[in-house]
Amino acid sequence: MAGIEHRSHDMGLHVEQLTGRTQQRFFSATEEENFMYPWSFEVDFEKSAEFDAEAMTSTQINLRIRELMQDGVGSITVRNPRAKHGVGVGILNRLNLRFEGSLGYFGCGLIDGPNIQISGRVGWSCAENMMAGTVVIEHNAGSTFGAAIRGGDLVCRGDVGSRTGIDQKGGTIIVGGRTGAFSGFMMQRGRMVICGDAGKNLGDSMYDGTIYVGGEVEDLGVDCVPGEMNDTDLKWLTEKLARYDISPACGVENMKKFVAGKQLWNYDNLEPSEKKLVL
Repeated sequence: MAGIEHRSHDMGLHVEQLTGRTQQRFFSATEEENFMYPWSFEVDFEKSAEFDAEAMTSTQINLRIRELMQDGVGSITVRNPRAKHGVGVGILNRLNLRFEGSLGYFGCGLIDGPNIQISGRVGWSCAENMMAGTVVIEHNAGSTFGAAIRGGDLVCRGDVGSRTGIDQKGGTIIVGGRTGAFSGFMMQRGRMVICGDAGKNLGDSMYDGTIYVGGEVEDLGVDCVPGEMNDTDLKWLTEKLARYDISPACGVENMKKFVAGKQLWNYDNLEPSEKKLVL
């Protein structure tokens, strides 16, 4: 033991000052309207460019978008993306980005700031972990649409698959048509607007947040209960849907509201008999 202590003193382990972790600054507080990453590019929305992605790989497409942003281009059009996977991901910048065609799996994930339009369809997990900005899809979307979204507006004018908004932590998801089973599963915060019908187990195990449905709900999941619509809900729905020129067939005033019953908030503290009642 004496030898070990001697070596530790020689290494300075008993005299070094512990200053804690370095605090890094990720945003600039001097921005007038939006917090921006210090490494983000200064872009001009009036400066535009487009390119054909038919013969390009997903990596090449993403690199080309980054190169154009670096050159100050603020409005980019990508033609013929050919449903490639993982396109338009990791954009932490203000940008107007348009895809003329369809995207594959995991399109537009991990974004923070861009406004994206997709003229076709998207595959699974579109806009996963989206932080801010807007993504608007003109046609249908696959399953896990908006998984773990944290902010911004994610809009699909058509139908979407199952598990829409799984683990949603914020932001707004709008579906102009129908959604599949387990939509809103483990929802934690934010709002989801379904203008059409919803599949089985809507809002299953949701912790918080609000779900609005314009059509029929096949059934509710565990701890998802009907809520009471009020004037604030109607005003917010009217303004938000009008922004994207979407309206439920039943009218906003006839939409149904669903919230968390909060019976699972202290699930671990319940007695076994109580747990059976909740589930």
